[in-house]
Amino acid sequence: MEATMAGIIKDNVSPDTWMWLQQFKKLPNDYSALNTAFMIIPRKTGKSAVDVTIDPFKNWTIDRLCRVWLLLQWDTTDKDKYYQTIDSLFLSAEMNESVALYSALPFLAYPEIWIKRCAEGIRSNIGSVLEAIMYNNPYPSVYLDQAAWNQLILKAFFTEKSVPLIIGLDERANKELAQILSDYARERWAAGRKVNPTLWRLVAGFIDNKIFEDIKIGLTHDDMAEKEAIALAISESGFEPAKQWLSNIPELKSIVSDKALNWDKVSIN
Repeated sequence: MEATMAGIIKDNVSPDTWMWLQQFKKLPNDYSALNTAFMIIPRKTGKSAVDVTIDPFKNWTIDRLCRVWLLLQWDTTDKDKYYQTIDSLFLSAEMNESVALYSALPFLAYPEIWIKRCAEGIRSNIGSVLEAIMYNNPYPSVYLDQAAWNQLILKAFFTEKSVPLIIGLDERANKELAQILSDYARERWAAGRKVNPTLWRLVAGFIDNKIFEDIKIGLTHDDMAEKEAIALAISESGFEPAKQWLSNIPELKSIVSDKALNWDKVSIN
């Protein structure tokens, strides 16, 4: 991945900037040098979008990519010093620096030592920082415990992020999260607000009597996109009372029976 990054960077910066970056290859940990380079990268590279279609870099800016690449150049031999050096950047980071740091989580050495830092990032109120943690970032789904993962997903819905861009949605779905989201849906309805249809994707495998009562409320609303999502969730569940209920709603049953709907289509609505 480091070689891939280097190739993208070389194609997106001037020769002079590329030469400047080379001085940082494989240097010993020196917080002062790292901090200085990390801060001034945008002045050297600019902030234009990276011209590439490779995930996860296709929506990155060149300064973000160069900052992540820079972090990969630091010596990892001494675990404690490595952690202290990079964690110090987290503590002093401004918004764009934070975006780069959280984007770097999948690439940093000793991935287990960054779990707490990732969980703390979920509490951020800065949209771009949350998106760096959530969007096309494999780190949270691999390393966060269930409580932190569930918090991330709820925060994504609460802040109206593009939930389908979160890696591991289906693999990390769990009963506790399904109940949390079902309760959240009821709160939204009580306030007269719509519910993101993608929410029901994470509830589908865990429908029980309690969640079914919530689902019945959703099916009384006029939001067709949400009703279709609920119908799709029911069709994927193993809860027979809900399936029987669905069979009494012909317009929704036919959509599911004809397999005209899937979660990719739901997420577009």
